[in-house]
Amino acid sequence: MHGEFKVPGGKLVVVDLAVADGRLADVRVSGDFFLEPDDALPAIDAALTGLPVTSGATDIAAAVTAALPEGASLLGFSADSVATAVRRALKRATQWSDYAWELVHPGPLDPLMHLALDQVLAEEVGDGRRNPTLRIWEWDQPAVVIGSFQSVKNEVDPENAAKYGFRVVRRISGGGAMFMDAGAIITYSIYAPIDLVQGMSFADSYAFFDEWAVLALRSLGIDASYVPLNDIASPSGKIGGAAQKRLGNGGVLHHVTMAYDMDGNRMSEVLRIGREKLSDKGTKSANKRVDPLRSQTGMSREQIIERMIETFRDLHGLTEGSLTDAELASAAELVETKFGTDAWLYRVP
Repeated sequence: MHGEFKVPGGKLVVVDLAVADGRLADVRVSGDFFLEPDDALPAIDAALTGLPVTSGATDIAAAVTAALPEGASLLGFSADSVATAVRRALKRATQWSDYAWELVHPGPLDPLMHLALDQVLAEEVGDGRRNPTLRIWEWDQPAVVIGSFQSVKNEVDPENAAKYGFRVVRRISGGGAMFMDAGAIITYSIYAPIDLVQGMSFADSYAFFDEWAVLALRSLGIDASYVPLNDIASPSGKIGGAAQKRLGNGGVLHHVTMAYDMDGNRMSEVLRIGREKLSDKGTKSANKRVDPLRSQTGMSREQIIERMIETFRDLHGLTEGSLTDAELASAAELVETKFGTDAWLYRVP
């Protein structure tokens, strides 16, 4: 059996193995990574040989780590990436090309519908009723989207939010507040089965899901890179941030918001971004953290989105799709029963 995993921003890890009596046999790890000392590689092979085929990614990675000699150095890969390659060899993890990806890009929707659709579409993919999907968001009204675990009063200045017409809503994923001004941001969601990131750490899966977007930005002349845990940035500053939610039915939601032409001064009035939040960003004001795509490309928002769609299609395949009546109805119901309620918005006051 043969499995491969290209570490986002790193090297290729390859695992060849056999299975005997329900356990891994004749395991051989290879790739274009760097590893010191040399005898660490056969130690990894030996540690993997004999593991039950039912071993989870955490157990596989732990076996690799335990086998490493003191002072070993892994460059371009990790124990988690070896685990992913092993599980792919066992057909317990998948690749982008294993799926028929669909594009959903409807017109502007109410902010609450956007959030409800994230839950609905992730559930649909997890249950196998929808193909894995890339959705591009459109906005015609401003909103502040706070993370699942953020405090409303700590994150938003209510008077300034009302002054500028920003509605405050809460999403199901963690992470920080998203300042969503109409026509000023680019947001996309990916709905995928958990098998696509099987064996990856959360940190690795963030970079994995957004590697195509970084490549799209680079094709536009932006020196973009992924900054752990969840930022896309350039030498000029932060471009965007990602958030992720894994559902119990096997669906994964991963979404990203990037600044196109954001008013940083207004953002700093609406959001309560304190000194502690900025302490590791190397700046004293919120607006200097914003790095609009417009200033770096000179292109319209629509042109940038089109390049991103083209890049995804070239890399992973993509066909035109649409939202079904049932999905829209389910989302509308969630707006009424969950996302539009004070109980949800103020679950963390």
